[in-house]
Amino acid sequence: MKAIQRLATVRPKTPVTAVASAAVVLALALGLTGCSGAGDGRVKLDFFQFKPEAVAQFTKIVDDFEAANPNIDVVVNNVPDPDTAIRTLLVKDKTPDVLTLNGNGNFGDLAKACVFADLSELPAAARVNSPVQDILNGLGTCHGNETNGLPFANNASGVLYNPEIFAKYGVAVPTTWDEFIAAADTFKANGVNPFFITLKDAWTALPSYVNLSGNLMPADLFDDIRSSGWTPESGKFSFEKDGTEAATKLAKLFSYAQPGAEAAGYNDGNAAFGAGKSAMYLQGSFAIPAIRASNPDAKIASFPYPTTNDPAKNTLVSGVDVTLAIGKDTKHPAEAKKFVEYLMTPKVLDYYAAAQSSLTPVTDAAPSTDPALAGMQGLFAEGKVIGYFDHHVPPSIPLAPLLQQYVLDRKQPEFLSRMDHEFEKVAARTITKKGD
Repeated sequence: MKAIQRLATVRPKTPVTAVASAAVVLALALGLTGCSGAGDGRVKLDFFQFKPEAVAQFTKIVDDFEAANPNIDVVVNNVPDPDTAIRTLLVKDKTPDVLTLNGNGNFGDLAKACVFADLSELPAAARVNSPVQDILNGLGTCHGNETNGLPFANNASGVLYNPEIFAKYGVAVPTTWDEFIAAADTFKANGVNPFFITLKDAWTALPSYVNLSGNLMPADLFDDIRSSGWTPESGKFSFEKDGTEAATKLAKLFSYAQPGAEAAGYNDGNAAFGAGKSAMYLQGSFAIPAIRASNPDAKIASFPYPTTNDPAKNTLVSGVDVTLAIGKDTKHPAEAKKFVEYLMTPKVLDYYAAAQSSLTPVTDAAPSTDPALAGMQGLFAEGKVIGYFDHHVPPSIPLAPLLQQYVLDRKQPEFLSRMDHEFEKVAARTITKKGD
């Protein structure tokens, strides 16, 4: 196994990606080009690996695979900016053999462009929990009917909380919106920060909003507002018509911000919550490793967002944090499929999930034993999940900065109107009609 290591700085798992430098992209392209030969007689697979925080885990996984398959050499390319790097490689017609990618809107766009193989016939595909596969396929597939990626690991966007602080003040885990707010009020009245808010990094308003908007706005919102010719006036849905409740509740949560929240960043929040400086933290499972890195003894538990006053309506926002794909035109389809099947074995999935505090999206994997995930594991196992609202928002719309501005100035009509205006511009550029 050869690892082409090109990591700049280790980034948190955020919805935001940095712009890769031309030098990095060129180095990646040259690296992949140089790996394509088979001078030692082994089949070489180019493995595009996008998660800097999981380099150690994938290194071990690849080493174990190669030990069991000595005729295959997996060349691991760890990339710092996957969205830019993969598009550059595609333009150069150098699609990797096997890829890990985040299951977001960018993946959906690439899947719709038919650059990945159809994996629906792989044995591993039959073991994936169908609600999770539906979330991934809902982002886009080739011809609208293929399975171009398999979920390898899921995150969960819930509320993290400190169980010791909850117990000290006699606060039960909330299952309704009113209980959620009552809990925050109880902590505030006792001089405890209900939440540690981090507004220096714009994206940190997203986890709360995707839960509120995903559960409170129409399920088929994007089918309408992303269709050709949509306008706020003519459309069935809009942010001004349907986004008020989600925006109002978002502002309520952020009204509990501690002094100085505007200057606090994500890393500050992880350290502060890990040190017990707030009862709750509005981040998902992706923050757990970073919190524990700041304090290995941090007290962490979790619960799904109670966005309404009906507990039966609670759902878990979960995204496919790691998606496995195979290049459609790989020269080594048999070996690529063998590697993907290995990655999807329960042993590998369970190992990765334990190391990365993630949820495993297959029917035969063991439930997570991480106590920090226990509060969200139930809904995930039941399939009561929805995908990330922001994964359906085009990159041209600056959702994170708009949310940051809104929770700072609380100008709700302006925020909702701006969102509609941005989607109207997208619709004006859209030539694919709804139903095509």
